[in-house]
Amino acid sequence: MNRTLKELILAAEFAAIISVLSQMTIPFGLVPLTGQTFAIGLTATFLGRKLGLISVGVYLLLGLIGLPVFSGMTGGIAVLFGPTGGYLIGFIFLTLIAGLLMKLFPGNKVMEAVGLVLGTVVCYAFGTAWLCFQAHMSAAAGLAAGVIPYIPGDLVKIVVAMIVGTALRAALKKAR
Repeated sequence: MNRTLKELILAAEFAAIISVLSQMTIPFGLVPLTGQTFAIGLTATFLGRKLGLISVGVYLLLGLIGLPVFSGMTGGIAVLFGPTGGYLIGFIFLTLIAGLLMKLFPGNKVMEAVGLVLGTVVCYAFGTAWLCFQAHMSAAAGLAAGVIPYIPGDLVKIVVAMIVGTALRAALKKAR
């Protein structure tokens, strides 16, 4: 099996992992608390920018065509363009930013963390802007509903994603 096929299989596996972890949902106001952000951080940390973007893209396309891969076993265009759809689109930028900093600073844990945090901030920005537009909220209300309550948990998810992603990368490298 050639290297490209193996990489695409890994990207598909991570799209499945994102789908499964997205179902770990705790209802929490307008924006549910999910395992999605952990899964996206793990995907970016393990796969990097190129394969991570493929994986997140596959996940979003599966949801867009109606497969129940988004939180709460939902899918379809209405979810992607609904109040929380901006966060889903933000996953692309989270993966892009985190993967780019990992590529520019390989093995640098500080820059990996900066990439994940910065990517999460951009994801929050997309999500909050869309939430405010869809729900006719002020920016302050959008931040209160879609960002502030999630910051502590997302910081924990970033740290765990870095630890698990790094361990998985090392295990895969050793297995090769």
